Amino acid sequence: MIKKKKKKSYTSVYALGQYISMSAHKARRVIDQIRGRSYEEALMILELMPYRGCYPIFKLVYSAAANASHNKGFKETNLVIRKAEVNQGNTVKKLNPRARGRSYPIKRSTCHITIVLEDISLYQQYEEYLMYLKKPGCSNENINLTCYDTYSSGGPWDKK
Repeated sequence: MIKKKKKKSYTSVYALGQYISMSAHKARRVIDQIRGRSYEEALMILELMPYRGCYPIFKLVYSAAANASHNKGFKETNLVIRKAEVNQGNTVKKLNPRARGRSYPIKRSTCHITIVLEDISLYQQYEEYLMYLKKPGCSNENINLTCYDTYSSGGPWDKK
């Protein structure tokens, strides 16, 4: 088996919640609303959504931001949710006693949630540098640097 060596990311921080007692399908319904949004906007959305699964996801996003500010010194205003994924966890199986000595199975599904936050201040500084290079007084006229947005195709359903 070939193992790929992971590159160390200097702009991203993650928080992982394991064995959260809700189904992965219900958690994905909430996660899809906050993916790609800024940290502050995601917190507002999670506070106002009426679903039960919002609270554990809210705590995870808050924890990831605390990791970012404590471990790497990022400002919370520059954080964006780069990746948010939900995986299915173990199913806890119990037996509920019924009449005549029978039993009825109860299945409690769990899920694992991963939230990855990224600091966009470095990208903003890079864009400012590119704008500086494109000024008419700059001596580097022959440099042609273009950055394409890989997350949007320009369609009507793209999130901002």
